[in-house]
Amino acid sequence: MTQTKINRVFGIIPARYGSTRFPGKPLAPILGKPMFWHVFQRARRCPELEQVVLATDSRRIAEAADTHQVPFVMTRPDHPSGTDRVLEAADHLGLPETAVVINIQGDEPALHPEMLSELVRPFAAENVQVATLISRMDPAQRMDRDQVKVVVNHAGDALYFSRAAIPHARDDQPAVYFRHIGLYAFRMTALRRFVALGPGRLEQTEKLEQLRLLENGIPIRTVETRHQSLGVDRPEDVAIVSRWLTQTRKDNDA
Repeated sequence: MTQTKINRVFGIIPARYGSTRFPGKPLAPILGKPMFWHVFQRARRCPELEQVVLATDSRRIAEAADTHQVPFVMTRPDHPSGTDRVLEAADHLGLPETAVVINIQGDEPALHPEMLSELVRPFAAENVQVATLISRMDPAQRMDRDQVKVVVNHAGDALYFSRAAIPHARDDQPAVYFRHIGLYAFRMTALRRFVALGPGRLEQTEKLEQLRLLENGIPIRTVETRHQSLGVDRPEDVAIVSRWLTQTRKDNDA
């Protein structure tokens, strides 16, 4: 495997206003600031990132970003996935074709900056085109459809992602379950190919955009992280994240 110098790295946070389960989610107030602000502040602490930018389709989000001094670009409202929105933003910014671009989910306000560093490291190998993070999960959570599971091969490349419990432990065989953490890094060439392919059959079935890559034979390198991140899927998750952030601040000040 050829090792190479990692090229310039950029972070883009897609922030769509419309959401079936939680409209206006990026603006959800957490400890007095909109959720996207927390994501931005944590992402910009990653030393590998040259720039972090919000990509939105909403004037309301753009105005809030301007108020809170978060750089943003306006994107079309009709993108089928957040990754499609990331490519439009990357083109707006004029990012070089040699760049590595991280799609930073806008609903991860408890993101640890080290997770982004972990995500970048595999790109020292020339053959890595896409990378994402995973973490071990309690087998008791395997039936939770909000927790996306992933199985990987010996090289660490993803074999499949699903909301179902994979692998299926037959006859009470012991199994290790990995939770997918929705952070992705792409070489620009892979990002362009992802968008050009359009949604695939498995992607539409599971409502998981990363399956577009696997359906088309594009490997996704996974990196196991020890860090945990609390995502916001529903309005009730805001209180959980707020408590976690408050406790984290207390622990850091102690």
